[in-house]
Amino acid sequence: MQSRILVIVGSIRPNRICPIVAEWVTSVGRAILPAEFEIVDLRDWPLPMDGEPSIPATGDYRTDLTKAWSEKIATGDAFVFVSPQYNWGYPAVLKNALDHLYREWAGKPAMIVTYGGHGGNKCATQLHQVLTGLKMKPLETMPGFTLSRSFIEANTGALDPAAEFAEGRATLEQAFGELGSN
Repeated sequence: MQSRILVIVGSIRPNRICPIVAEWVTSVGRAILPAEFEIVDLRDWPLPMDGEPSIPATGDYRTDLTKAWSEKIATGDAFVFVSPQYNWGYPAVLKNALDHLYREWAGKPAMIVTYGGHGGNKCATQLHQVLTGLKMKPLETMPGFTLSRSFIEANTGALDPAAEFAEGRATLEQAFGELGSN
């Protein structure tokens, strides 16, 4: 049976490039791994902050949205988290989506792909720590792509990741190789 990889779009800002980056990352993954890929955009999952009365580890979900989120995440055999670096961290919406669940993440491999003015290494480090706390198996290779200050300040929402991130593609391919061996 083919494994199912969910690619999580970790930003919901207006003019975001995260969906474009996630599409490109997914296209690279499809060329390397014989897996089913699905992009999951957090904009489509408006999970409220602390919207459940019980802790996620119990699996006692009360809201329909959390139940649906649980069902969606449970379908993934592995995950690719695509996230911008915001102020040396990752977006609150991604943390909230992670914190809504527990068992659904546990034991599954996770790849972290970041981008930003400094490539996203601090974002990746924090996300790696949280995924480890969720008992996931984050990969050691964490591709990070650097954007120029002028690109970030222009904030047009347009990007050609294949051209902009060409120098880092080998690292992305290496990470997909690791994901495939987990």
